[in-house]
Amino acid sequence: MEKLVEQVWDYTKHAKFYSYRPNYAPKTIDMLITLVGGKNLKVADIGAGTGNLSIMLLERNCNVVSVEPNDAMREIGIERTKGQSIEWVRATGIDSTLENSCFDWVTFGSSFNVMDRNEALNEAHRLLKKGGYFSCMWNHRDLNDPMQKIAEDTIIEFVPNYTRGTRREDQRPIIESRKDLFDNIVYIEEDFYFHQSIENYINAWRSVKNPYWDLETKEGNELFEKISQKITERLPKEFDIKYTTRCWSAKKI
Repeated sequence: MEKLVEQVWDYTKHAKFYSYRPNYAPKTIDMLITLVGGKNLKVADIGAGTGNLSIMLLERNCNVVSVEPNDAMREIGIERTKGQSIEWVRATGIDSTLENSCFDWVTFGSSFNVMDRNEALNEAHRLLKKGGYFSCMWNHRDLNDPMQKIAEDTIIEFVPNYTRGTRREDQRPIIESRKDLFDNIVYIEEDFYFHQSIENYINAWRSVKNPYWDLETKEGNELFEKISQKITERLPKEFDIKYTTRCWSAKKI
């Protein structure tokens, strides 16, 4: 069994860089609201981080409970959503401490891959009302985009065995394996462009946690600095860069 998110995926040092990441494609979130159905949806946003997805849900008049185990990320999220219809909870995605069968929608924004996915599906099922929806989503860099390709090729120069992990996988098989819990799978994929300066693009990379460069170590920092220096030399000072929001949803049986 995978270890808990706060044991393996400690984002304390990465939290302040999360605001440099692009948020999810707005039309995808609109389509998901339509799929789940209704207004003033009650949503449990699991692994809410610094509140990127939670803020999009609040903008669409959802009532949000944001679950985030990392104190640094949660504190930023609380500050960003001050005065809005939201509750922040210090807990994990597999033990959220929230009440049974109270939510219309349970969302995992870039977080489903950092915990035991079977356990996360169990927890989502427990939280949802009958007929409610589970969704997991990520923003993926479009590797055919010329800017992204330069960055990817530069990383591979320094890290030849570089891979992107579970977040790039098709999530349908894990959801289909739990037909005792969920059915009616819906997949949405939407491309979008995000305007970034080179400084912000590098800062967005600082929010990434992977086994190749650990910013907690001298070696990891040195490797990241070498990669970021090369990327800075090879990319323009400002650019539009292509991402894809990918989202899998399923209905509680």
